[in-house]
Amino acid sequence: MTEPHVIIAGGGIGGLATALTLQQLGVPFTVYESVRELGPLGVGINIQPNAVRELYDLGIGPDELDTVGLPAREWALVGLNGNDIYSEPRGLKAGYNWPQYAVHRGRFHMLLHRTLVERAGPEAIRLGHKVTAYERNTDGTVTALLLKADGTLLREQGTLLIAADGIHSAVRATMYPDQPPIHWGGAIMWRGTTLARPIRSGASFVGLGTHRQRVVFYPISHPDSVTGLAMINWIAEVTVDKDEGRYGSNWFRPVDIDEFAHHFTGWTYDWLDVPDMLRRSDVAYENPMIDRDPVPTWQDGPVVLMGDAAHAMYPTGSNGASQAIMDARHLGAAMLEHGVTPAALQYYDQKFCGPVSELVLRNRGAGPFGLLNIVDERSGGEFDNIDDVVPAEERNAFMARYKAAAGFAIEQLNAAHPTIAEGATVRTLIEV
Repeated sequence: MTEPHVIIAGGGIGGLATALTLQQLGVPFTVYESVRELGPLGVGINIQPNAVRELYDLGIGPDELDTVGLPAREWALVGLNGNDIYSEPRGLKAGYNWPQYAVHRGRFHMLLHRTLVERAGPEAIRLGHKVTAYERNTDGTVTALLLKADGTLLREQGTLLIAADGIHSAVRATMYPDQPPIHWGGAIMWRGTTLARPIRSGASFVGLGTHRQRVVFYPISHPDSVTGLAMINWIAEVTVDKDEGRYGSNWFRPVDIDEFAHHFTGWTYDWLDVPDMLRRSDVAYENPMIDRDPVPTWQDGPVVLMGDAAHAMYPTGSNGASQAIMDARHLGAAMLEHGVTPAALQYYDQKFCGPVSELVLRNRGAGPFGLLNIVDERSGGEFDNIDDVVPAEERNAFMARYKAAAGFAIEQLNAAHPTIAEGATVRTLIEV
């Protein structure tokens, strides 16, 4: 008998959620992360109620989450003329038993890191260690090939290897050496944050514009008690004719506001001045809307993909981080059922690879923003009463289909048993 040990490649949101889950279940692990020092990088993301439920079950509740974001209350689509296309309550307001959270990605990431170090100790995550490939061993184990920041090469043997190393995953590249390049459909996004007064419900996610040109914005902090200002996360997006050589390997770069603000000249309403919101941002980042083509399986014996390494998807459904958290929890549940074995990875793969791959393609088709496509096709984006363009019954059915596919239909989620029962642990010894 020997103690199992799980290698986790990548210390992002998915990798840390996996580590926290394994720590909760009593499974030994080590996270290997390529950067030498973690920092609060990124801007806003949404964590859907299904993933918030899992965070609560990990002991990360509203007191902690309120320090990095706030509960969302509304999701809304608005046409170019400023008229509403669709709106609905979100989180607790919608009837979920758990809220939806809009958070600063970097601050949320650091919350997960602090929590992991407090619970498992600083040696649980090794910074400056990049998993570059893997080898399957004849005894059923796996060896991860690592490159340290100082250039040293290491080999680490483990019972399982969980690849949480993102869209540029070296583990996935080893599993699929002939995989197609990253897929870009022609949409360019510029991201930033601006201090401003929240609108509508005070915690509303608003998509404004058309399917080819839009602005999305929502608060990711509680309003200041004195000024009333909150940190507003915004995404400005334009779809262009594809230029395959436009980005090369430079997928994320800081840019001047003047490089893109002209696309939104005239987007001024009595409730929002888009050019002003963009120009008052301290910093802006450009990145293309990218994903990867689905693969037939995420598993190769004792190795499995999760998060963006498995299913990088367009952010149109605001569920990339949520799906990574769900992956972590489902992997933990599979180990409860099948032990720390390839059989657990197989169970997870067979249950989720197909449905989540369909979600990747659904998001590529505009996800919930597909309503904007319908409005454009029928009215050119200009209308007085949206019911004359897309009846309420059709709008509601469209959104219900998306929420069911993404795994956060209200009745389904509220009625579901916990993914991992309170106090459950995995046997810590297995035969190899």
